[in-house]
Amino acid sequence: MSTPEISQVLAQMRVLAAQAGAPAVNESSPAKGGSFQQLLTESIGKVNDLQQQASSLKTAFERGDDNVDLAQVMIATQKAGLAFTAMAEVRNKLVDAYRDVMNMPL
Repeated sequence: MSTPEISQVLAQMRVLAAQAGAPAVNESSPAKGGSFQQLLTESIGKVNDLQQQASSLKTAFERGDDNVDLAQVMIATQKAGLAFTAMAEVRNKLVDAYRDVMNMPL
């Protein structure tokens, strides 16, 4: 893509973002937030936290804790399972992208 084509695409993206109500992307400013590695590490940590929370709720329910009911346990378990499945899909997509890049001809 040439420079004018890229500028046109960026202009179209800004128009679509404005129509959708999203903040416009400024190409001159660096991305705010952390690195991709930091984002991925935090996401894995959150999935781990959900799994540990579900496990502790299961244990409390099995011990007969009156403050924990079956609905809480089931919801926490489903959240943890869904988060793990999503993380596995992200990992699979990253591995596929890595393989695609490594197989590109020079």
